[in-house]
Amino acid sequence: MEDWAEIRRLHRAEGMPIKAIVRRLGIARNTVRRALASDAPPKYRRAPAGSVVDPFEPQIRALLTQWPTMPAPVIAERIGWPHSMSPLKKRLTLIRPEYTGIDPVDRVTYEPGQIAQCDLWFPDTPVPVAVGQRRVLPVLVMTLGFSRFMTARMIPTRQGGDILSGMWWSISGIGRVTKTLVWDREAAIGGTGRVSIAAAAFAGTLATQIKLAPPRDPEYKGMVERANGFLETSFLPGRLFSSPADFNRQLQEWLVKANARTVRAIAGRPVDLLETDYLAMTPLPPVRPQVGLRHRIRLGRDYHVRLDTVDYSVDPRAIGRFVDVAASPETVTVTCEGGVVARHDRSWAKRGLVTDPAHAAAAAQMRQALAEDRRRRQAAVRSHADGHTVELRALPDYDALFGVDFTNPNEKVSSQQ
Repeated sequence: MEDWAEIRRLHRAEGMPIKAIVRRLGIARNTVRRALASDAPPKYRRAPAGSVVDPFEPQIRALLTQWPTMPAPVIAERIGWPHSMSPLKKRLTLIRPEYTGIDPVDRVTYEPGQIAQCDLWFPDTPVPVAVGQRRVLPVLVMTLGFSRFMTARMIPTRQGGDILSGMWWSISGIGRVTKTLVWDREAAIGGTGRVSIAAAAFAGTLATQIKLAPPRDPEYKGMVERANGFLETSFLPGRLFSSPADFNRQLQEWLVKANARTVRAIAGRPVDLLETDYLAMTPLPPVRPQVGLRHRIRLGRDYHVRLDTVDYSVDPRAIGRFVDVAASPETVTVTCEGGVVARHDRSWAKRGLVTDPAHAAAAAQMRQALAEDRRRRQAAVRSHADGHTVELRALPDYDALFGVDFTNPNEKVSSQQ
């Protein structure tokens, strides 16, 4: 590189002829001529040595022509690949776009109050939910498009009612709602490609819309996906949790710091930009949207109702009647004809039995009263020698039969002849 630069300087700036340059630098004449003829710096170019994939490339291309998305392990099996997967995967990365096409992703900027992206994050750490039970529970994460303000909360299940409860907790905590809520094809929200009835009713109550991302397109909601990764790498490591409530408590404390950090994409802190986002959002309606799990059932003799594999006791006096079960992430309430017949703290266990002692005592009293009634009915009848039952009549029945009135001692009524 230094010789090339010096040759060009001596010849063009100093006007030195080629022979003089050869004598001065001790370089071959043809080397000087090549340096003067080249306007670009010299580069070392090694001849390509080839790859172990080269002999297999025609077979690979033949497979990709018919099945462009065939996975690398299947291709390796079809072509009899004898080497490690690394060089094959690198070659597939280069040639597969020729058959599948390239799907470019645009950079999008969001206006204040325009959009919020939602997703479920499943932390790797199981959380204790009951004695001897630990579960990996979903965390509902929501990120505002303009301010990048993030909310997150662990919920009991990924059923629609629990997901909507988590969304309502985040939205009511902010105080307003964005004009659009973006979701992927989560089964309870839009697993069929259309927004579910419960989710549509939730959005209609809040005067917003739920927009579903295209299938297999995680970049469509990249903000919340990055938030999930941030939670995975910055919140979760090194933490222990004693219960879902403890998880949520630690998470809320961490989110205060996370929303106060500077985000490079917006050159600011989410907590500072939240006010601008808030002013452009839609105010919340006076009517609270319907969230949580709900169902209606006729109460059986065991006076328990099942909710997400856990059985909860109900006042046994409601046996045989229809009861309405409503559950939030915190409580389970059972009503019958407008009156509350059971209220329990919700159990997040996979299976279990929750019985109110008052309900068990009431059931015992009802069984005892029923047993006494049966004894009275059995004592009211006796058996004849031949085995048929003979009813025991009360004494006043005989008085009426014979026309005797013992209530008035001065009067005797003779029986009818």
